[in-house]
Amino acid sequence: MNASTRTEAQLRADEIQVFQRELKRLESEGVLALETAQRDAVQAHHAQLLGQYEKAWDIDRDIKSRQLSLGMKAASFLGALALAASVFFLFLRFWDQFSTVAQVVLLLTASIGSFVFTWWLQRRDASGYFTKLAAMVAFACFVLNISMLGTIFNITPTDKALLAWATLAFLFAYTCDLRLLQAAGILCLIGFISARTGTWGGIYWLDFGERPENFFPAAFALMLFPSFVDHRRFPGFAALYRIFGLLTLLLPVLVLANWGASSYLRWDADIIEGCYQVIGFVASGIAIYWGIRKQMGEVFNTGTVFFVIFLYTKFYDWWWEFMPKYLFFLILGLTAILFLLVIRRLRGALLNKRAA
Repeated sequence: MNASTRTEAQLRADEIQVFQRELKRLESEGVLALETAQRDAVQAHHAQLLGQYEKAWDIDRDIKSRQLSLGMKAASFLGALALAASVFFLFLRFWDQFSTVAQVVLLLTASIGSFVFTWWLQRRDASGYFTKLAAMVAFACFVLNISMLGTIFNITPTDKALLAWATLAFLFAYTCDLRLLQAAGILCLIGFISARTGTWGGIYWLDFGERPENFFPAAFALMLFPSFVDHRRFPGFAALYRIFGLLTLLLPVLVLANWGASSYLRWDADIIEGCYQVIGFVASGIAIYWGIRKQMGEVFNTGTVFFVIFLYTKFYDWWWEFMPKYLFFLILGLTAILFLLVIRRLRGALLNKRAA
């Protein structure tokens, strides 16, 4: 079938639909005319492939089924969040009514049982929608398991719990093709790396957010990770790593550019803010160039948003107090037009270079 995952099967089905529409257009324009035998052979081959994919992977064969799938994805997402919240509040509602032994047994049973059920369902749910619901509930049970067991036995909170949560989230994400849990795993991993960086800097791990530089190691790790791991079987996963990596880098830079006192550096706050303002412009500019050069829209868009934020922040600092408001917004508008022209010229230069 030339497809090992539902994503690959859906991509091939989409390509077949595009080919069929373009073939009809070419025939109507008189550019191409296949012989009857050739057209029948192509249609039969495509029908066989689509039938196999639909049976094995429950793909969307046309626009109507894709629209229905979008509704199912939305329902699956909301249902997963609702069920996870339901499990959480169910535990809180009846927790004090159980003995310690019953609490431990209930936690372990919920966690292990939901994990086994997700594994069992994943082998039987071709569409993946119900598996994603079960995976979210299993992840919520695991998080509750670690948290509640720590409370029951009075265990000192530790950042290692974040690493355990991240591991399970990534396991479910790659097994069930679930980007929501990938995002949860990324957030847990960011928290773990940042907390570790904070402890190396001499602060308590729960206070790692007080120093924005603690997030930089996690940012670079997330941005570099897709370069070393092949994610072709998981469309969108690599982009999510890069988005979170850029956010984890540029958001702390934005904070430090306006609040230098939170930095590890012992310089004057104005000097620190000035340095991070320059770093913000340079980093977002590199992201824009990198996104255009590598044709990564998520990198380009993230870099563009932060470049504009850094630019408008400086405009506000320079001119808002004494400049007429109509003139201030006129300058913003003209700057946006100039920015578009520069990006367009850069894009054209890169395309010409690639064509040569």
